[in-house]
Amino acid sequence: MRATTGPTAVGVVLAAGMGTRVGADGNKAYLPLAGRSMVSWSVRAVAETPDIDRTVLVFRRGERVTAQRLLSDEVDSATVELVEGGDTRHGSEFNVLRHLADDIESGAVDVVLIHDAARPLAGTDLMRTAVATAREFGGAIPGLSPGDVLREAPDGSLAPVGGTLVRVQTPQAFRAAPLLAAYRAADAEGFDGTDTSACVQRFSDIDVHVFDGAATNFKVTFPHDIEVAARLLRDRFSGDDAPR
Repeated sequence: MRATTGPTAVGVVLAAGMGTRVGADGNKAYLPLAGRSMVSWSVRAVAETPDIDRTVLVFRRGERVTAQRLLSDEVDSATVELVEGGDTRHGSEFNVLRHLADDIESGAVDVVLIHDAARPLAGTDLMRTAVATAREFGGAIPGLSPGDVLREAPDGSLAPVGGTLVRVQTPQAFRAAPLLAAYRAADAEGFDGTDTSACVQRFSDIDVHVFDGAATNFKVTFPHDIEVAARLLRDRFSGDDAPR
């Protein structure tokens, strides 16, 4: 976190979902991963990013005490605000924006970054790039070329999909004022988007730029993803910074 007298960036970690595909009975964000809960890796990355001034964790309804305990035990070096999530991802994002609305409307907050708790390998470099790109252009999303996606040609053969198709990741960052306006417009129409950029593209004229994502920044979705993510995290923090 940086100290600043100008407009600030807020980093949001979404941890209000379920974990059915990964094999969790409840919220997969609290699964143990290389010595910490999965969500704490994402919160830590956001909180330690120099360009992010405030960190918000969105918890699932009924899990405030769990979230508070986790932050106290695993991320005690950072101040993290708590916001209760909604019934959907879109609802959780709107709850955060309403929590920040006064500061956005006053100009105190100029960028909001949103990241999935289930992407524990995103580092501060991705966070900084997202914030800087959003400040310059309006919106920023990391993406990868879908090299494993094929299309069927008229003759029945298969070929890689070309063009501008990308696999979208988080963190996604956007200028705060138009982001809040987009979610208010979406609420008025009853729109529920699959991710932040879906709402932004429909209800604003924000110029969203795609920057290079990272192959290691995958979403923990299936049971084998846990083992892979844990190994990569242990390798990354194999020195004094490794969890005990």
